[in-house]
Amino acid sequence: MSDPVWYRSLYWRIAFGFIAMLAILLLAQGLLFLWLTDRIFGTPAGTPAQLAALVAEDVGAELQQRPDGDLEAFVRDHFSRVYQPFLVVLTDGRRASNRPTGLPPEFGRMVAGRMRGEPPRVGRSGEAGQPPHSQGMPGGPEAGRGAAPFEPGNNARGVQGGPPIEPRMGPGGPGGSGGRRSGPRFPIDYAPVMANDRQVGVVAVPSNPPPVSVALRELGPTLTWFGLGLLGIGATLTALFVFRPAHKRLRTLEQAARALGEGRTDVRATEAGGDEVSSFARTFNRMAVDLDSRATALAASDRARRQLLADVSHELMTPLSAIRGYVETLGMADVALDQDTRSRYLEIVEQETHKLEAIIGDLLDLARLEGGGDRLRAEPVAVEDLFKRVADRHQPVLRDRSITLDFDIAEGTPRIRGDAARLEQALQNVAANAIRHTPSDGRVRLAASAATDDTVVITVRDTGPGIPTDHLPRVFDRFYKVDAARAGTAVPSGSGLGLSIVRAIIERHGGSVNARNAPEGGAIFELRLPAA
Repeated sequence: MSDPVWYRSLYWRIAFGFIAMLAILLLAQGLLFLWLTDRIFGTPAGTPAQLAALVAEDVGAELQQRPDGDLEAFVRDHFSRVYQPFLVVLTDGRRASNRPTGLPPEFGRMVAGRMRGEPPRVGRSGEAGQPPHSQGMPGGPEAGRGAAPFEPGNNARGVQGGPPIEPRMGPGGPGGSGGRRSGPRFPIDYAPVMANDRQVGVVAVPSNPPPVSVALRELGPTLTWFGLGLLGIGATLTALFVFRPAHKRLRTLEQAARALGEGRTDVRATEAGGDEVSSFARTFNRMAVDLDSRATALAASDRARRQLLADVSHELMTPLSAIRGYVETLGMADVALDQDTRSRYLEIVEQETHKLEAIIGDLLDLARLEGGGDRLRAEPVAVEDLFKRVADRHQPVLRDRSITLDFDIAEGTPRIRGDAARLEQALQNVAANAIRHTPSDGRVRLAASAATDDTVVITVRDTGPGIPTDHLPRVFDRFYKVDAARAGTAVPSGSGLGLSIVRAIIERHGGSVNARNAPEGGAIFELRLPAA
């Protein structure tokens, strides 16, 4: 089985698909994370100070229209999609935040203290301490009681009786002393909430980004569900484009294997794809083709066996019937036979017995040749010697029927490598067949020459009626006779096995044999054998 191209391998496609899916998943997760963190750590207004001013302006406009409106509902409806947390504290004690859980600890106390004008305390290390808890602050148990009401004409940037609200308080701001860090522990951007030209509250926004816990709490569910969704989509696409085609071809292969097991040798699997599945399909198809050819050959062999049994039965039955008939006649006591008739009957029985013996001998000989049970000797054999033996054996028949036998051995014809006895048997059978179908005063010609492919070509040509074209492909079959087609010859036909034996001998020597008709008449048999 040939190995598939590496980039078309199913294993590489699975690996590339997994890597691509993982890369797309990580890229999408990263882009989503950047987009969400930009919404958390950035603000629509650009900076925390700008966000504070924007929220203060919207809250002030709302309070100017509805002083007693629901502050928390307004903040939730208008700023719930803003991830940067902020706190709105009014002087009447109301407070609201878009994300209360995202504010730093003590953020509300510090903003309330800032509104009351309380400076931040400085700790031992120079960091700001906690604001006083003894005074009331908006939203606490004594909300609204610790802050003086705003009066028209007061400073728009400060709470009455207190210092003005600075936009930002951080390290090095008011309250610092010496080289110590003063102010809150984290910088805060403030913006006053103005309603009817009076400051009614303040918006405080942490200048630093929200803590990591806030980002995790806000992004965790979104990233989790988004990742699961991408994973599901990636798995679906991988199944559709990587595993589904292979699965379909495997199902086709399974169906073909099942059909082959049921005896249908004509089924084939799909070989498309170029991966391991297609290689396996090609191997399966080669096996199916081999099984199909074997099944066809087996069926042909079975038909040949049945035909052979029928032919053998017929060929054996003819002499046996003749022998039985004449023997029964000779054994009848009430039939008076003279000596000449009795002798003629016994002669016919003897002839039929020889014929029966020849048929059985030819069958056994053919079985040994085709079954490989007969070992052939490999030795150089001269063509001239084979031709002389043929002439010596058929000399009486040639003389009685006035048939001329010619030899023509081309100069430089090499010897044949093979078994001398078997080669002579093959040539004798072909010559006997030619002599049998050559009329009286005819001619049979034996010729030999060297071929360019290190072989020796022997041709046997007669001047008989030739072989009909439709009979040529079958002249070497067992028991096949074309005597009826080659009319005009009175010589009895043979057993029908002679040319089959010729083909078996020549093929055992690694050669070939064929028959054709000469343009001017007569048949030509050509034997091609390896040269020594």
